[in-house]
Amino acid sequence: MFETIGEMFKLSFVNRAIIVGSLVSLCAALLGVSLVLKRYSNIGDGLSHVGFGITTVAVGLGATATLPIAIPVVIIVAILLLKVGNNHKIKSDSAIAIISSSALAIGVAVTSVTSGLNTDICNFMFGSILAMSISDVILSIAVSIIVLFLFVVYYRKLFAVTFDEDYSKAIGLKTGRYTNLIAILTAIVIVVGMRMMGTLLISSIIIFPALTAMKICKSYKRVVIGSGIISVFCFLVGIFFSYVYNISTGAMIVIVNLILFLLFTFLDKVIKE
Repeated sequence: MFETIGEMFKLSFVNRAIIVGSLVSLCAALLGVSLVLKRYSNIGDGLSHVGFGITTVAVGLGATATLPIAIPVVIIVAILLLKVGNNHKIKSDSAIAIISSSALAIGVAVTSVTSGLNTDICNFMFGSILAMSISDVILSIAVSIIVLFLFVVYYRKLFAVTFDEDYSKAIGLKTGRYTNLIAILTAIVIVVGMRMMGTLLISSIIIFPALTAMKICKSYKRVVIGSGIISVFCFLVGIFFSYVYNISTGAMIVIVNLILFLLFTFLDKVIKE
């Protein structure tokens, strides 16, 4: 086991993957707590479909760097989803379904008439963290650090908006601004994480760690810390088994998250009994 770990760290592309993956997993887990508590869990899945649609259009038009194109577009869509979701005529889950399915359809249509289902498109659909370029790594690290910094700086305000938006609004807190901040940070993490997890699996690293942490932690602060630790742990274990058994990295990370969630759910029931 230790020999295998030593071999992994000798490979530069694995080291890059571990650094980026750990940062993205941490960011996703921290934001996931607010999203789960506010019942916006599906927004991750919806934004990943939008990211896929934008990415396929960019690749079809010959763009080599897709992240700088996808990030601002997905941010706009994230804010739009919140605006539409607050409309009493269209519920948030319906808004997410409409926008995500439309973006995915556009992406598939563009792919079929341009480059076809090539390696780049497959990487964004199913994930390929070990194939990240140097530019993707640098951008991912920079973006992740910014997300973590903003989360720490606005932690108390995000906490207030997450638990009682009406009260926060009553005491003068600009709730719309901080709800938009959650959406923007989530959009950034989704686009960056797509390279690691793929469109089909990226929402799992937002939801699973938060739900698992809630099984053992009872305060918001402990849930946030626990979620971050669980997410990074699952990523590291997942990438290890992915390397050893030649299994898709994204799929292996989700499987580890699932096993841990089921284990903690069982322990939670045993303790309560």
